[in-house]
Amino acid sequence: MYGDPESIPGAPADLLRRHGVRVTAQRVAVLQAVGGQPHATAHDVAEAARARIGVISRQAVYDALGVLVDKGILRRIQPAGSPARYEHRAGDEHHHLICRGCGGMFDVEHVPGAALGGVPAGDRDFEIDETEVIHRGHCPACRRAGAGGHAVNELTEATSTDEERDEH
Repeated sequence: MYGDPESIPGAPADLLRRHGVRVTAQRVAVLQAVGGQPHATAHDVAEAARARIGVISRQAVYDALGVLVDKGILRRIQPAGSPARYEHRAGDEHHHLICRGCGGMFDVEHVPGAALGGVPAGDRDFEIDETEVIHRGHCPACRRAGAGGHAVNELTEATSTDEERDEH
């Protein structure tokens, strides 16, 4: 499903129009960049979008990401201590595994009815519309590399600058 901009259902321009979003080259490039790289940071998205269309400012990338998240086309994930990441899987229920070794982020499907440590809805008449669960541990590659070793996963390597962390 990931790693291919074609994983986005339908043509990107049609998807934008269906959600009432004006089609621009920048928005299409950002959408394709996120579709081509799961759990991408804004920095990753900017690099991929520049590779597609040449010039795009960092602000244009953030603006496009903001619109696409607001319209429910993309999902923004903000793990504690990490830069925000973006993914195309915005409408389904899934959670994430984050490797403490390489920083990779991986999807894990939601199991309906699975206990999540208690849901406060009944106690406070709260209507829950989203639950985000992040599991942390070590991926198989990092475990094989040893307790102190870090494997590098090219698709999900989480590299970010201090500047990116400060922006969020």
